[in-house]
Amino acid sequence: MKTPLNRRASGVLLHPSSLPGNSFHGSFGEDAYRFIDFLANGGFHYWQILPTGPTDCNYSPYQSSSAFAGNSLFISLDKVAEMGFLNRDQPSCSSRKEHHRSLKQAFNVFQNNKTPQQREEFEHFCQAEEYWLNGYTSFQAIKNQQDQKPWYEWPVDLRQRKKEALNATLNEVENERQFYRFVQWLYENQWQDIHRYAKEKDIEKIGDVAIFVAHDSADVWEHQALFNLDESGQPFAVAGVPPDYFSATGQRWGNPLYNWPAIQADDFRWWKQRIAHTLKQVSLVRIDHFRGFEAYWEIPIHEETAINGHWKSAPGEAFFNALSQDYSPLPIIAEDLGIITPEVEALRDRFKLPGMKILQFAFDSDSKNPYLPHNHTKNSVVFTGTHDNNTSLGWYNNLPQTVQKNLFEYLTYPLQAMPWPIINSALASVSQLAIIPFQDLLELNEEHRMNTPGTTEGNWRWRFSWSDLPPELAKKCLHLNNLYGRNNSSC
Repeated sequence: MKTPLNRRASGVLLHPSSLPGNSFHGSFGEDAYRFIDFLANGGFHYWQILPTGPTDCNYSPYQSSSAFAGNSLFISLDKVAEMGFLNRDQPSCSSRKEHHRSLKQAFNVFQNNKTPQQREEFEHFCQAEEYWLNGYTSFQAIKNQQDQKPWYEWPVDLRQRKKEALNATLNEVENERQFYRFVQWLYENQWQDIHRYAKEKDIEKIGDVAIFVAHDSADVWEHQALFNLDESGQPFAVAGVPPDYFSATGQRWGNPLYNWPAIQADDFRWWKQRIAHTLKQVSLVRIDHFRGFEAYWEIPIHEETAINGHWKSAPGEAFFNALSQDYSPLPIIAEDLGIITPEVEALRDRFKLPGMKILQFAFDSDSKNPYLPHNHTKNSVVFTGTHDNNTSLGWYNNLPQTVQKNLFEYLTYPLQAMPWPIINSALASVSQLAIIPFQDLLELNEEHRMNTPGTTEGNWRWRFSWSDLPPELAKKCLHLNNLYGRNNSSC
């Protein structure tokens, strides 16, 4: 079985929300194309992003109202204006409400002034995506009608999707459903334009699929039988992880757990659709919390922390066997961090899935540490750090002196200032793919980290400015990618 990493290359981790622009949130506007140009000029061949679904007020891409829909905040209003649906002098948006209001204005213009070609493309999109779009637009429209209450607090007939009551309500909110179809059509158009441009520049995109989905989501509401819920729609237990590197009490994520026997009895159809949908937009998929396919941490619903959870088995081998019928090799990167057992490693290796090597985890023990570069394997992806880590400079500044000493001794006392010695080490690794968070290339400190696990305030908001880029950064990156053999197209 082949591996999906078919060439030695490198990439940059940057969520589109972190792109600059004239709005309050990064988008698929001109700055996205400029970032792709930077990647190409720097000798990179991959752009890694986080999940792109709709987010709540905390902006976490790992708590989304849909596993299929795109986040409307990524829609560039400038690009919408180019389609003729907004005035070109539309002011920049400073909030979610303003952005939503602008999309509503665009929808009104679209309804009355769309061209025959636009109508045809819109109708084709709605037909092709009906398998998820129908449930998502219903969920969003009813949620608006119900004053944003979670679906499990809706009237019982809507909560349980009773046909007569559901159809009557959907008739009442059909125009709102049409608006959400329109928004997803805009999102798809803009993303596919970026996808084509990246392909022209030999830039592949790596997507991210969170293993669990949010309780208050279209997916759980529409497919309740695939989740372990009681008659009122509440989970018996929730997902999380036990105490680890990130938290002494573990992490209680709160997501409902899957009814794996029901999912397997349906030949994993919902999961297959989810992976296929993601792969229409990216070339590789990083599955967050891969170990949950072998066993997941089940936390009783009444527990306030993750400490008193326990492991439950999952049908990972059957799932990946089912996926293998459609993909060879499986275009998946396994996020194999945390408490990894021999069984998890066997599942990863059985399907030749590349795992992750994090350099920030490498220098606080002995020579057997699996994250040290001399222990890396070719079929893996090396990172300086992930979206959950501090920036590499922030991490280094907070290291105990003993660990700093180990680091510099291992790296043979480099002359360059941090974080470049760590970046060089990642690029020099035998790992087939090296990913550098953009904050590290910009030499930014801990104030610029993306997320601090176990906290809810102030995460996912980081954005860069083009003025942050040193003038010769692309040239420097190109030199390093050439030096370490990562800028070529050979297999």
